[in-house]
Amino acid sequence: MVLEKSDLEGEIEVSKSEVEKERENISVWLEKPSFRMAILSTFAALAVVFGYMLAFIPNIEIFTLTIFLSGFILGKKEGLIVGLLSSMIFTFFNPLGTSPLPLFLYQIAHYSLTGFLGGFLRNYFNKRDYFKPKDDLYYFPILLILGLTGGLITFLYDILSTFFGAMLFSQSFEYFLTIYLSGIIFTTIHLIGNVLGFIFILPGLIQLLIKLLD
Repeated sequence: MVLEKSDLEGEIEVSKSEVEKERENISVWLEKPSFRMAILSTFAALAVVFGYMLAFIPNIEIFTLTIFLSGFILGKKEGLIVGLLSSMIFTFFNPLGTSPLPLFLYQIAHYSLTGFLGGFLRNYFNKRDYFKPKDDLYYFPILLILGLTGGLITFLYDILSTFFGAMLFSQSFEYFLTIYLSGIIFTTIHLIGNVLGFIFILPGLIQLLIKLLD
């Protein structure tokens, strides 16, 4: 039996669509608005709970990772909402005290964009052949990108939150630099902790949730 050119093209298109569908993990569950809302609320609640659990351990947190994970699993819009809700609750009711207004607004914006970035990176990975969520995500290009992303998110948060906090007391750049350098040990711990979390914990959680939602 000889296949015509149109038949071959049709089979190729079907094969491509199946591969793309598997890579994007189009879940029947996630297509249901009520279920997406429940998962969104769960992510927001978990982020807040994890934030309170580790609030008294200096610069060790999985708040950022949880918000990023929500965007990676649910999408950019939902990740932004999770970041917005969880950061508003945790920042306003922070056991260490509520942040002053400029810093408060920055923290909400930062974590909202963190959730959005999770969805953005998922879209990026979906176009890469090495992204196989049902197999092994502990693959060097994936780990490198996740590690760099976690590092960048953490570095920007530490330096900008220090900047906005310093501006409350002085408009001097020297004052900001002094404050930042005096806390460099703590920001370094924060940076290393989040990079390691994005490399060693995040891929496993992504793979687990994708399999559960399949």
